[in-house]
Amino acid sequence: MTAGPVIRLHPDDNVVIARSALAVGTSIPGENVVTAEPVPAGHKLAVRAISPGDAVTRYGQIIGFATQAVQPGRHVHTHNMGMGDFQRDYAFSQAVKPTAFAEPQATFMGIKRPDGRVATRNYIGILTTVNCSATAAKYVADAFRANPFTGSNPLADFPNVDGVVALTHKLGCGLNTQGEGIDVLRRTIAGYARHPNFHSVIVIGLGCEGNQIDALLKAEGLERGPHLHTLTIQDTGGTAKTVQAAMAKVQELLPEANKATREPVPASFLTIGLQCGGSDGYSGISANPALGVASDLIVRHGGTVILSETPETYGAEHLLTRRAVTPAVGQKLVDLMGWWRDYTERNGGEMDNNPSPGNKAGGLTTILEKSLGASAKAGSTNLVEVYRYAEAATARGFVFMDSPGYDPVSATGQVAGGANVVCFTTGRGSVFGCRPSPSLKLATNSELYARMTEDMDINCGTVVEGSENLEALGRRIFQLILDTASGKPSKSEALGFGEEEFAPWHIGAVM
Repeated sequence: MTAGPVIRLHPDDNVVIARSALAVGTSIPGENVVTAEPVPAGHKLAVRAISPGDAVTRYGQIIGFATQAVQPGRHVHTHNMGMGDFQRDYAFSQAVKPTAFAEPQATFMGIKRPDGRVATRNYIGILTTVNCSATAAKYVADAFRANPFTGSNPLADFPNVDGVVALTHKLGCGLNTQGEGIDVLRRTIAGYARHPNFHSVIVIGLGCEGNQIDALLKAEGLERGPHLHTLTIQDTGGTAKTVQAAMAKVQELLPEANKATREPVPASFLTIGLQCGGSDGYSGISANPALGVASDLIVRHGGTVILSETPETYGAEHLLTRRAVTPAVGQKLVDLMGWWRDYTERNGGEMDNNPSPGNKAGGLTTILEKSLGASAKAGSTNLVEVYRYAEAATARGFVFMDSPGYDPVSATGQVAGGANVVCFTTGRGSVFGCRPSPSLKLATNSELYARMTEDMDINCGTVVEGSENLEALGRRIFQLILDTASGKPSKSEALGFGEEEFAPWHIGAVM
């Protein structure tokens, strides 16, 4: 890409993207077009005449259909373009190719667990079965939290422990005690209880909730032991006694947790959750495809990357089914799209409800356009498996996990599935953390990075400006992932994010 006033993403596209705000009368080199109206930065400019009902194309793909005649030089957005259905060619497995694995394999400084798994962080977790035990869990974690104003640090004698964190939620009762809703909640809690970034966890329940501790353990094959402890407020004698008992247990666990040390381990132990939030017109140009380069490097070095946000893949799934290692894997993704179409219709919505006001202000118009940019995070390697929400992602390579597009819910499922680092691209300025796994923020444009430097880990606006190519930026992101997995704090960790963002997916009626 050159540093002209617009960015052309595919030779066949009938729109280009404004690199910066375009004034009326701006001549567009190479397109034989002069702007007839202002075009905001990151938005689309028509470079060919588009008739009503004609497809609008970006990335060489359909992103919507003209709702009125659009002349060259005109701004293309919600006022003259909308959704429309079209036939997808899934071409199952036709683009599968051998993965060129890297030699030698990259390494990072990880924490080896006794069972052979590797952690990127070393926390003690306080988990809850139900919202009724959330306050008690927070009291326990707060007792071990450093106070920057007083200088007190209860963990000063345990430098190898990253913290004691309480992950609470609003669920656990008022739902069917059998079926998909409680299965998803239990699978999510169990995924965190097993996560290698937790040295140990304490699960606190109320006692009478629908999501009973014993039923949770039985359903998920968990057993109480040195790294899994449970308490119920009603059996322990109330909130104060439960908090005191949990605090005593944490004190007992800390010396053993502090024995954790870092050592070189292969990058094959990395599982990366791929997220995007607050997307803009640059997301599919800079941060997402650059993260896709880094994703390919993770896979080439034996690791796993998890793409999720199923509604934000709608309209791009036909590109992923081509990369599915078998038609059966590809069909799993197609079936998910059918489930989501039905789910949104039953709830009075539609798939195109997804782009937020911020997305649209940033230049995105339809879910098709958003999805095509979002799927670039997954790079170019084979799709090896499709998982349910919060299911353990055990396959190596590029995998897909079903989830809503809502970032906290989606990332919670990825971490439950084993993600030990999350990479989160943003164009509008999302702030997010997801303990016990570090979350890296990738800014799509330099203006955002300069304005929110304390929240952003890396600037991808260099690609938009033409000063760096995607390959070089992708390699920088890959190195940042290795450094972060080795213990370097992410910006969200430094700001204390990651507990309140725990948000299991709620499915089903509240009763």
